[in-house]
Amino acid sequence: MDLIKKIWTARKLILVVMIPLSLLPLPLIHPCSESSCAYVLIVTAVYWVSEAVPLGAAALVPAFLYPLFGVLKSSEVASEYFKDTTLLLMGVICLAASIEKWNLHKRIALRMVMIAGAKPGMLVLGFMCCTVFLSMWLSNTSTTAMVMPIAEAVLQQLICTGIADSLEDSVTVDTQDEESEKEENQESSKNHLELLNRKQNERHEVCMLSEELNGLTLKPGFGPEFSKDSNGYLPEAPISIPAPPKKPKIRRDSLYPTKRDHMICKCLSLSITYAATIGGLITITGTSTNLIFAEQFNNRYPEAKVINFGTWFIFSLPIALIMLMLTWIWLHFLFLGCNFRETCSLSKKRKTRREILSEKRIHEEYQKLGPISYPEVVTGIFFILMTVLWFTREPGFVTGWTSLFEKKGYRTDATVSVLLGFLLFLIPARKPWPSALFSESKGDDDDEEEEDPLAPMITWKDFQRLMPWEIVILVGGGYALAAGCKVSGLSMWIGRQLEPMSGLPPWAVTLLACLLVSAVTEFASNPATLTVFLPILSALSETLHINPLHTLIPATMCVSFGVMLPVGNPPNAIVFSYGHVQISDMVKAGFGVNLIGVFVVMLAIMTWGEPLFHLSEFPTWALMPNVTGSL
Repeated sequence: MDLIKKIWTARKLILVVMIPLSLLPLPLIHPCSESSCAYVLIVTAVYWVSEAVPLGAAALVPAFLYPLFGVLKSSEVASEYFKDTTLLLMGVICLAASIEKWNLHKRIALRMVMIAGAKPGMLVLGFMCCTVFLSMWLSNTSTTAMVMPIAEAVLQQLICTGIADSLEDSVTVDTQDEESEKEENQESSKNHLELLNRKQNERHEVCMLSEELNGLTLKPGFGPEFSKDSNGYLPEAPISIPAPPKKPKIRRDSLYPTKRDHMICKCLSLSITYAATIGGLITITGTSTNLIFAEQFNNRYPEAKVINFGTWFIFSLPIALIMLMLTWIWLHFLFLGCNFRETCSLSKKRKTRREILSEKRIHEEYQKLGPISYPEVVTGIFFILMTVLWFTREPGFVTGWTSLFEKKGYRTDATVSVLLGFLLFLIPARKPWPSALFSESKGDDDDEEEEDPLAPMITWKDFQRLMPWEIVILVGGGYALAAGCKVSGLSMWIGRQLEPMSGLPPWAVTLLACLLVSAVTEFASNPATLTVFLPILSALSETLHINPLHTLIPATMCVSFGVMLPVGNPPNAIVFSYGHVQISDMVKAGFGVNLIGVFVVMLAIMTWGEPLFHLSEFPTWALMPNVTGSL
């Protein structure tokens, strides 16, 4: 047993050592570029899926194995680790750091919840809407970490109010019971004394009667009727004991006042992680998987010019809205039941005491933020400006602002992102003019700002605290693998192996890809799963003469649906850590959300996705000479 425990403890180290050694015969027996590239790809994929080493460290494997096996030069591999999407991500993180530093996210979340109200159904929907909106621009993990404390404060207010109500009811019932018991004791003792006195009098009278009967004299009032009806005793008065009032059932074995309160906590907690996932689908910068797809697709098909911020937003926004409503209905049915009229009513007459107190708590949290500050206004302006510039760069149906420049193709979404992010390091956090419209800034570095009146909106520490360097290196590792597959011709070999699937219709191929990716991503990280599957799906689409977007876009979206387990993605782990839900709750609810996601994505790709991306025809840009390359 001790040996088994030691082996289990060192299982990750054993896996790290044994996987490369066990696969080493592949490049040694078949010394060619395809087998060498396949060896590096399999080793990296196993490290990613098993998480035997950190994801960022595993992404560095191609950096030293490709040069060792002669697949790519070291300088060529190094150039793949920093791409245009890295700059795009850095600019977005600058804006996210400003939003978090000046509490703009709290103001947005609390305001939307105040509009929704404190009814359980509307409360859940309100939190889901604000989470979706924030997750469009921030990472899913950051959004969940920001919104969950606000939701937890509301839930704790709900729980405390429920416990107080239960205790108040129980104290009232106990007092009534004690008083009724005293009255009953007094009445019973009084009745008992009366009965004893009556019985003694009866016995005395019976004795007198028997003596007088012997003397043939009867006392008035006692005749044959007395002996017949009372059988020698006086009729006893009936004693009515009132039934004690029923006490409410209080769950003394749980932290929650009632089972319904526990269900509300489960529903609200899970709705936040699902809403963060849904919101990340809407924008190309919403999740790292969207960035991985966009960069690798544009690298593989540089002549496509179909994936940008606008086209992705137009395609994914209806998906997110439909998923939002269906997910809310599913969670409401699962945890709150089907009585939508009771849980979603906006009427003030139907509000309970706890709902009123919960709304009061939300208003108190909002009042703590004070009036809107100058840094919040600046952050909001930058937020709107960045979105508008992304939409109008190359919208497709009209001429974008890039047409104002003579040279084409030099400016991307990353250009706008980095420019505005850079300005946040320069603009002072204090308003340059006195005004009563905005309050003074209340950031985390108030002491520093008092000393330096020209302190900027964000500092490098603020940026560095949120910058996900692990994701940057992970994305770079995926680019390096793609470059190796392109040079070695491994994707051509993979495409030849997939020719037997040519008889399947496009929708069947896409559905199989969505189901496979959704199943794998439950146990592996989303970026790692997508990085492994993109080359395979790209080669499959080219072999079957299917528009690559027909399979790549649904797979990119479905890879985010790892919502059944706490290890599926970081938002799940954050929500699980609060202790309101169990793994069985996540599996049950996540399975339905997973099916909803696959269904809606398939509906989108077969309806409004076809005219938007021209999916019904095999494009000419997919017949480029680099068809042997890989994503």
